[in-house]
Amino acid sequence: MFGKISGKLFRSSKASLLKSGLILALVVIGFSALAQPKNPSSPHVNLIVIDGGINPAVDDFIRENIERAQNSGARALIIQLDTPGGLLSSTQDIVKKILGAPLPVIVYVAPSGAGAGSAGVFITLSAHIAAMAPGTNIGAAHPVGGGGQEVKGVMGEKIENYAASFIEAIARKRGRNAEWAIQAVRRSVSITEKEALAKKVIDIVAKDIDDLLKQADGRKVEVKERQHTLALKNVRIERFEMGLKQKIIDTLADPTIAYLLLMAGILGLYMEFSHPGVIFPGVAGAICLLLALTSFQLLPINYAGLLLILLGIALLIGEAFVPSFGVLGVGGGISLALGSLLLFDTEGSDLAVDRSIIFTAVATLSAFMVVVGYLVVKAQRRKPTLGLVGLVGEIGEVRVKLNPTGKVFVHGEHWNAQGEDEIAVGEKVRVVGFEGMCLKVKRLAETQSS
Repeated sequence: MFGKISGKLFRSSKASLLKSGLILALVVIGFSALAQPKNPSSPHVNLIVIDGGINPAVDDFIRENIERAQNSGARALIIQLDTPGGLLSSTQDIVKKILGAPLPVIVYVAPSGAGAGSAGVFITLSAHIAAMAPGTNIGAAHPVGGGGQEVKGVMGEKIENYAASFIEAIARKRGRNAEWAIQAVRRSVSITEKEALAKKVIDIVAKDIDDLLKQADGRKVEVKERQHTLALKNVRIERFEMGLKQKIIDTLADPTIAYLLLMAGILGLYMEFSHPGVIFPGVAGAICLLLALTSFQLLPINYAGLLLILLGIALLIGEAFVPSFGVLGVGGGISLALGSLLLFDTEGSDLAVDRSIIFTAVATLSAFMVVVGYLVVKAQRRKPTLGLVGLVGEIGEVRVKLNPTGKVFVHGEHWNAQGEDEIAVGEKVRVVGFEGMCLKVKRLAETQSS
């Protein structure tokens, strides 16, 4: 009896163990399948998005993704572009990387409303496949100064000739409209996606990435001096974003951010020096100033503009301590404004700080520094209110007859006092000095008549 029962129990437990083991095995296999990375050798293209100015961070981002696309066996690298322009040095580096890329690079100006201005024209023309979305534009590649104005004189002529020859070489290398490219530099012409396709500036007008891949499939391009046929049918799209370091550099490379960090740093340090011991403004100002200096390493700056800014700050500080009747303050404000306008005025970039931001920042900083300086000087010249020195000039009442010494009640306290003659209890006296812990007083009527 017990043998039958134990046999049944054994068989039942054995079956349960088998079921549990089977379930556990299926769970492990399921998790392994989920954790299994996608096959890197499967057909795919890599996609990155550039939305903003062209700077060293963008240059590094494109370099990194060309290498990543090659190592992962991607069929192509797509660069979705929307830029108003940027640094000439970074643009040159990006163009060299695209022209020498070991795989096809497709530059796609998108989404609708985007544009490839200035530096973006060079980058788009250098691509193996140049494409644009409906409602986009390309052009206006004439080199300008940091404030958006034309570079005059021999230097301006040299820069224009160099940019024209550079973009002509790129267009001829890719078999695109070199005449239009030259006009984009010399005359700042700009065209829509339909005109660009008709003039053979670009190869494709695509409404989205899928349409772009469909139209680009089967096209022949030259990669490393060899003919290459694009096979982009049913490929997987892998998207990549900037790393944290690149995002920080990209943010700091914005001239508006750099300028505001400079102003904030100067303001913070000024507050700390004018109010020692507050600590927070000094720490925040030092951090902002160091970040601004980091930005200046990434951006081409005009050192004359930087010196004018420093001179303006020195004059504004001087206005608070020197009675110049406003001459130093006005001069400081003008110097600060001129320096701000010239700070990024270089032939190496078409980046600029919006003038409304400059004038607002200059007016705010100037007014703040003058007001703070005035309050500091006023506080330093104010009559002391504490201690024996603070009692001089105060009015008190005699509580113990002065003959010539006694006691007076002044400022809520009883003090030993000494008068020049006898003063009765209840008379009003004014404190005129002190010797040790004894106040020197005179009748109130005597001090008023004198």
